Amino acid sequence: MIPIDYDIIVFKEDNTYVAYCPELDISSCGNNVEHAREMLKTAVRLFLEEAEKMGTLKV
Repeated sequence: MIPIDYDIIVFKEDNTYVAYCPELDISSCGNNVEHAREMLKTAVRLFLEEAEKMGTLKV
């Protein structure tokens, strides 16, 4: 897999922290800021792996 750089925006919604990647329009959430960031990293990795499998990942 090719490493990429992307922005992470984290904000709080009620008692949940939401992490958002605007470049890929992917978000995830967690109990705290770090957990939300880690969950987003996992979501981005899974998204890129699936895009690569489908042949839709343009490098």
